[in-house]
Amino acid sequence: MRALISVSDKEGVVEFAKGLVELGWEVISTGGTHKMLNENGVKALEVAEVTKSPEMFEGRVKTLHPKIHGGILHKRDDVAHVAQAKENAVEGIDLVCVNLYPFKQTTIRTDDFDEIIENIDIGGPAMVRSAAKNFKDVLIVTDVLDYDEILVRLREKRDDIEFRRSLMIKAYEHTAAYDSMIANYMNDRFNGGFGASKFIVGNKVFDTRYGENPHQKGALYEFEYFFSNNFRALKGEASFNNLTDINGALMLATSFNEAPAVAIIKHANPCGFAVKSNLLESYVEALKCDPVSAYGGVVAINGTLDKELAQKINEIYVEVIIAANVDEDALAVFESKKRIKIFTQDNKFLVRANDKYDFKRVDGGFVYQERDDVKDAELENMKLMSKRAASKAELSDADVAWKVAALTKSNCVVYVKDSAVVAIGMGMTSRVDAARAAVAKAKDMGINLNGCTLASEAFFPFRDSIDIAHKVGVKCIVEPGGSIRDDEVIEAANEYGMALYFTGIRHFLH
Repeated sequence: MRALISVSDKEGVVEFAKGLVELGWEVISTGGTHKMLNENGVKALEVAEVTKSPEMFEGRVKTLHPKIHGGILHKRDDVAHVAQAKENAVEGIDLVCVNLYPFKQTTIRTDDFDEIIENIDIGGPAMVRSAAKNFKDVLIVTDVLDYDEILVRLREKRDDIEFRRSLMIKAYEHTAAYDSMIANYMNDRFNGGFGASKFIVGNKVFDTRYGENPHQKGALYEFEYFFSNNFRALKGEASFNNLTDINGALMLATSFNEAPAVAIIKHANPCGFAVKSNLLESYVEALKCDPVSAYGGVVAINGTLDKELAQKINEIYVEVIIAANVDEDALAVFESKKRIKIFTQDNKFLVRANDKYDFKRVDGGFVYQERDDVKDAELENMKLMSKRAASKAELSDADVAWKVAALTKSNCVVYVKDSAVVAIGMGMTSRVDAARAAVAKAKDMGINLNGCTLASEAFFPFRDSIDIAHKVGVKCIVEPGGSIRDDEVIEAANEYGMALYFTGIRHFLH
């Protein structure tokens, strides 16, 4: 039995090769892998000894040879294939262990296009695909984490067809992801990220119990191992719906860097948010906005969940808590609560992946776009449109209101006072309905909106929302501007003595 080993990631490869040799396998290798194996006491043939051809063109051609691919691809149970192999002195290669040139790492390390091109693997993917195609006769190994299991199965003669097929699937996933990465990079570099094809590749983290509804299957996939590195279950199992809500909460709670922010989310929309002097105070103020909707919701904590905060949260039922970190004493508070789910990122503060692009499925395909982020410059450069300028406190509230509005389903309006959301209207078919809904909810909660700041993620098409804001005592409004009736909106603000600012940037979220 012969194994061909050629890897860029050399972790564990010496031990793997030694294990194969102990089982009676002959090892063939290339370049740096061959040198490393020999230096560590593993006797290995160099590929050139098998092909009787030297490496050529700076190593670009070394395994692209009939003695390599013939050894991999010929069917062992096909008489004609076996005869041709014998006639052409092609010996079988029964295991191929390959991982590919570090293209991604190279693009992170350098912008030198010639160096990037040199780190596009050709022979590696060809060998992987050949071995995967002939998986019944050849074991294809592309994952370092499979080394130990493969040695055990070979030793116990349990390398059955089901196992070989699983390695085959993993191999094609490996080469597909690799080629997708290259194509996406080239389109990012030369076509502004929007080429003729777009490839979205994720690695499965775990299956959810079901999808959005019990009759649907579901699973979480990740980019760049974000969840593997920043998501740990302390209590309970995350559902499909939990994960979409956690995403909304995380986006909001991380919008204020290292501030002690607390976000409360229900059905992917904010129903409470505050940034106060500490996390406990932030939670208390966030909950005041809409405690009815907060019941069964998701709470994101931009810091450590301690015992005192846990006891306060435990006064009502919330379904999910996601915190940067969680004290053991805090976790013990929820020990008797069977339904609550608690997750941590094991960080000092919550972090987000900061994906460059965003996409949404539509029937028959998907729409793809640059991700929408609120830049600090939007408020720094916003234009005063009214006679009255906002106070320092109102401008501070405007920062909170604007960022929350950008992460709330359109049409929306957000009312903020003392760095806490006090009313919110979202997902309405008209902006004035969103304004009315927010005011009505605040009235039901007994919340006084006098002196608050209002933000809208898109322009007000009429002055009616300004009239509603005046009746409840709004003193400052932030919006993009751009309506054909902007003059009427400005006139209304001046009529009521409000401060009105245009940012010039719209943040629709559908």
